[in-house]
Amino acid sequence: MQKPVKPGQKIDWGITVFPLAAIVLLSAYLLLCPDQANAAIGVLRGILVNDLGVVYMLFGLGVLILSLVIAFSRYGNIQLGASKKPRYSSFTWGAMIFTSTMAADILYWSLCEWSYYYSEMPFAMENMTLAQKQDWSSAYPLFHWGPIPWAFYILPAAAYGYMMHVKKSPRQRMSEACRPILGKKVDGPLGKAIDLFAVIGLLAATATTFSTATPLLSGALAKVTGLTESNMLAIIVLVAIAAVFTLAVMFGMKGISHLSNICVVLFLSLAALFLFGGPTKYIIETGFTAIGKVAQNFLSMSTWMDPLRLSGDGVSGFPQNWTIFYWAYWISWSVATPFFIGKISEGRTIRQTILGAYIAGVSATFMSFIVFGNYGLHLQVTGQADIAGLTASEGASSAILTIFEHLPLPTVGLILLVLAMIAFYASTFDALTMVIASYSVKNIGQDEEPGKKLRIFWCVVFIVLPIALLFNQSTLSLLQTLSICAAFPIMLIIGVIIAGFLKNLKKDLPKKEAIILTEKDSGEESH
Repeated sequence: MQKPVKPGQKIDWGITVFPLAAIVLLSAYLLLCPDQANAAIGVLRGILVNDLGVVYMLFGLGVLILSLVIAFSRYGNIQLGASKKPRYSSFTWGAMIFTSTMAADILYWSLCEWSYYYSEMPFAMENMTLAQKQDWSSAYPLFHWGPIPWAFYILPAAAYGYMMHVKKSPRQRMSEACRPILGKKVDGPLGKAIDLFAVIGLLAATATTFSTATPLLSGALAKVTGLTESNMLAIIVLVAIAAVFTLAVMFGMKGISHLSNICVVLFLSLAALFLFGGPTKYIIETGFTAIGKVAQNFLSMSTWMDPLRLSGDGVSGFPQNWTIFYWAYWISWSVATPFFIGKISEGRTIRQTILGAYIAGVSATFMSFIVFGNYGLHLQVTGQADIAGLTASEGASSAILTIFEHLPLPTVGLILLVLAMIAFYASTFDALTMVIASYSVKNIGQDEEPGKKLRIFWCVVFIVLPIALLFNQSTLSLLQTLSICAAFPIMLIIGVIIAGFLKNLKKDLPKKEAIILTEKDSGEESH
């Protein structure tokens, strides 16, 4: 049973106020000096993503392999917490993992990502046939949203779950997870810097994540209601999302779990409309083929760097523009999401947490990309609509709305889309709010929640900045690029956290095995 934060626990005003001031100043700089900021961030992105891209690729493969090794080793038997029964049922737990992480982005990108790849040249394959375009454009989204990016969440989630439920840490912060390696340094300036950087990076990411979906949501709402698309309509959409996740977060983890279940119902309803209202056999067969193509080429896709940049403009190629970009994008979000997964995994073993999270996250993601993506792809390959051309000329939102026009019940589809995305974003930001509010409290037990006023404060912060940034699209783009650049140092911090997790496991496991043997011997003697 979760309980609110105790009155005696104090707010860490440095963690609460300083990151907010920093992001406001950064936004002002980007707004007032966009050319200078664009040049500086462009150079930074070129170094971190283009020149050091191989580091992201190595890190991704390493985290995936290490997570599976830990899951199937004897460390996988360690239980997260003393409770013998998981706090949430398997369905609710899996739903919370999917809907409270990247679900809104997954729904958006599953509708349009294939259209970007349709005219691209993966592996520098010139003059691709229609079949090759179809196969690669349906396979690469599964790869970019598959096991490797989910590993960026799942392995740190196991580490945080161990920190919270086994080590009973009074602080739920990234710096605390670094303690096994950094020791008492996390109590000084270094630890404070890690936490400040984490919160600033998260605020930058959350301030821009709405930029992709808001045009789609306002466009869908305009079509359904007959209203005119405008910034005011976009603000109404953002306020509606804020109202939903503020209401849910006031009810704590119980409210988030209920909202997650609602998200799943809306998601499945929309998926059913696409699957059974469209070319069902084509959707299933293309998805099955795509899974096989990813499995067959997984190692090549995971290590392809295109050294000659033949698939791009000579400066950056397909893996730099897409694969490395996505790895950095997921890493930049791993500041908070793994904390939430770790928190809700109490009562499960490390093996159950890792493998269960992969099953819940990857299966739901694959279903989304297969059903929604292949419906639009069918329109493209059969000549019913040039979705790829619309994406290139008018943007993804216009292309997605065109896809919905071909549904048997387009208005119903748009209504489900709006409701699902609002619910998904609300669920995601509920989880983020719980995590970042915990950052703001100096000491908090693993069975406690931050106070309601603190949660509401962060709800307001999360929505005010996106509204302010709606009026300058170049600023949105720059902030998004900045959040991607922030992924590199976050990646280094996650490396320290994983090393600390392994150190704790090696140190603690012999003690736990001794306790289990003692209890077993005592039980045999009693008989």
